[in-house]
Amino acid sequence: MANQMAIMGGGGGDPRLSMGEGQVPIPAPVRHKLHDPNVQIEEYFYYARIQRAQERQGLGPVERGRIANGEDVSTTGSEVIVGGDEKTDEKRPDLPRTATNIVTPQEWENASRAARNATWPSIVYLITTDILGPSNAPWAISQFGYVGGVMTYTFMGIMAFYAGWMIWRMFLKLDSDKYPMRTFGDMGFRIYGKETRHGMNILQSIQLLFNVGVIIIVNGQSLSQMSKFKLCFMVCILIWPICGLIVGQIRTLAKFGWIANFAIWLNVIWIFMTIGVAANSPPNYAAALATFNTPQGPIQHTVWIPSGSTFDSQLGAAMQIVYAYGGAMLYCEFMAEMRRPFDFIKAQFVAEIFIYVCYLMFGLVLYSQQGQFTYNPANQGLSPYTWQTVTNAINLVSGLIAGVLYGNIGIKVIYQNIVQDLLGGPELTTKRGKMLWVGMVPIYWAIAFIIGSAIPQFTNVSSMVAATCIMQFTYTFPAILYVGIKVQEDAIHPDETFDPATGQVHRIDSWRQWSRWRRGIFGKQWYLKTFNFLFFLASLTTAALGMYASGTGLREDFETGTSTSFSCKSPLQ
Repeated sequence: MANQMAIMGGGGGDPRLSMGEGQVPIPAPVRHKLHDPNVQIEEYFYYARIQRAQERQGLGPVERGRIANGEDVSTTGSEVIVGGDEKTDEKRPDLPRTATNIVTPQEWENASRAARNATWPSIVYLITTDILGPSNAPWAISQFGYVGGVMTYTFMGIMAFYAGWMIWRMFLKLDSDKYPMRTFGDMGFRIYGKETRHGMNILQSIQLLFNVGVIIIVNGQSLSQMSKFKLCFMVCILIWPICGLIVGQIRTLAKFGWIANFAIWLNVIWIFMTIGVAANSPPNYAAALATFNTPQGPIQHTVWIPSGSTFDSQLGAAMQIVYAYGGAMLYCEFMAEMRRPFDFIKAQFVAEIFIYVCYLMFGLVLYSQQGQFTYNPANQGLSPYTWQTVTNAINLVSGLIAGVLYGNIGIKVIYQNIVQDLLGGPELTTKRGKMLWVGMVPIYWAIAFIIGSAIPQFTNVSSMVAATCIMQFTYTFPAILYVGIKVQEDAIHPDETFDPATGQVHRIDSWRQWSRWRRGIFGKQWYLKTFNFLFFLASLTTAALGMYASGTGLREDFETGTSTSFSCKSPLQ
């Protein structure tokens, strides 16, 4: 008993639990509210430890559901038994529905378990589909040169993986069937409070919406190039929201996995096609002149920073690299749908190694072939019309898949925070929830269409999204969130306990006393907290510089007439 309570977070055991040796204790159901600010972090830790212990025993969503219903479940080498015959029923008088944002524990936990059905190979596909977008790599390297490009991509890749590791560790410490953590904002809520959650959710919604808008822009450019600019650019853009609202009816990521796998191999084929064509044909001088004002001349390469590269263009290129690694915002959503979140770090490692190799190989080779005429996106810098058309067609399909993925998560964030939390709407798994989803998809894609038509400048729009949103979720937020959770975790005194029967936490001091701050800040791994805080400040500074550079570029685009809102003229003309 003592060993098990040590595993589950200390004293304060629930007398209603019947346990034998080797068994995982199962908490009795208690009434709770969505995003209840009164739930303290010790309670999240407690139930997360229970769930992680069950997952280590090989118990999946079905087995955990049977346990929650009071059934005996046997697994290889161990047995999990739940004592007591108290079951949760939404008709019980002691669990009344006094507000629309209060659900019974059984409803909450069943909904959470129902979503946890994705395996780590499918998450590899989803991470790769989300992050793999090598079309900007050659242009980014053209602004830094060979050495600078390799160094920047390598450093940003390592730090992106480290940030993902922090998100994974925090998810394991805070998520459970009882308190499922579905979005990045949920993590901010449990560590810093509701204001942080709302801010993160708003920023995440903006990023996802603009990501879809950027995909609509690049697909519109591809289609206009394929039509030899005979088709109105607004029509080229309009086609993709129509496609998105049809394919976007897919709700679960598990069903999306095989489509994501298809998109990965389309990207790989696209990479080799673009490299092969660029090696045997001149660059698209007209596109480089129209977009970057680069006059035709001999192809040039540099080992270090090119002479024509400015501070603003280097910041823009750095933001393109940030954009390239910008998948951390969706990691919580991915883990929330995994049968076994422990395996996420394995999926992230495999996906990011694959992505890193693709980016560098493609970026370096194409820059060697096209030099200062390297275009963004890369395939639109090819001069043969036939191969422009083939690579653009591949781009259209893979871009649509990525756009649907962003839209899927974006609508889920909006649904949870507005439809469920604010308006008291139903769970997405219910019939009413599914009907609301059907109605929200076309509205979401219509707004993305407006973004794509109003700001049709791919490089600077994607740089602005990277600086304003992606930089925060990939680097800034994970660092400061990890500082917060480690400070709170290390501040817990060995004599402090959590009682699951009452939901009460017993503390020997409070955050108003220096003793708790001293344990939290200067306790275990103080050097890691210091490093992450400095990492947070550096990321925030870089983001501010990136916003300045991309904002300046957008202003210049509109002043020079390169970009025109709601126009039939393509930006490539």
